Amino acid sequence: MNLELRRNLGRTLAAGAALAAAPWLASDFVLSLLLTCILYAGLAVTWALFSGATNYLSLATSAFFGIGAYVTAWGLGTIPYALVVPLGGLAAALFALLVGAAVLHLRGAYFAVLTFGLGELVRHAITYSEKTYAKTVGRVLSDVPESSAVYLTVLLIALIAVIVCAAVRASRLGLALAGIGSDEERAQTLGVNTRRAKISGFALSAFFAGALGAAVAVRWTYIEPASVFNPFIGFQTVLIAMLGGASTLIGPLVSAVGFSLLTELLRLQFPYAYLVLLGALLIVLVLYLPGGIASLLVRSGKTGG
Repeated sequence: MNLELRRNLGRTLAAGAALAAAPWLASDFVLSLLLTCILYAGLAVTWALFSGATNYLSLATSAFFGIGAYVTAWGLGTIPYALVVPLGGLAAALFALLVGAAVLHLRGAYFAVLTFGLGELVRHAITYSEKTYAKTVGRVLSDVPESSAVYLTVLLIALIAVIVCAAVRASRLGLALAGIGSDEERAQTLGVNTRRAKISGFALSAFFAGALGAAVAVRWTYIEPASVFNPFIGFQTVLIAMLGGASTLIGPLVSAVGFSLLTELLRLQFPYAYLVLLGALLIVLVLYLPGGIASLLVRSGKTGG
């Protein structure tokens, strides 16, 4: 274990220990805000694990999140909450393996549009099957765990996600993904199995998105496809990761806190205009700051040095 990985592990465990005390110290409102921040921190850092390293713009987060949420909707009551959460992650990872094997030869706008369509495809497929076989569209969750249990579960998944991402960045898989992002053809020439690396990274990212969706689904007493396959979940994840710096580990984590709080404020004060503001921010980032805020810090550090 190298020095950087040990430092990241220590910082993650320290932050996790502090956040774990929140259910007994914070109000319900503050706990809900913390849960949102932690949720998007986990989504953003695992999105960056694949897309930040490879420069493949994936918009499939909402599809993976929704698959995990529906595993909870179908299984909770017959399967314990502690088991249904990893099952949601596994279902999303299996879906990513199948899809990745079929579409990861595409790049650029083709890959982005296709992954966005995955969420819509799965949403309509579940809507059709629910109407046809269950004679309903949504699912009511009655036997749900306490809010403190949900918070601690989401926190645990996010902590594991950060540790796994840090470990992957220091591993051969991380180097392979970074090589793909730098020059995929050259990586192939140097002997990297780019297809296997891309599928592995895509599935690993999907696992955590699905597990987080399965864990947080119990916050809603009524689950329907339109709510859990919401494209906004995927867009906000991408925006948070890009704002912080998708090529870094700490950038998406810090950005998730600030951006989630800003979003909640804008949503309350400007319930319609905040979507316009988020879209404009995404355009500005893509055009003028593709490396995120972390790239500004790196530049200032070099200039100061």
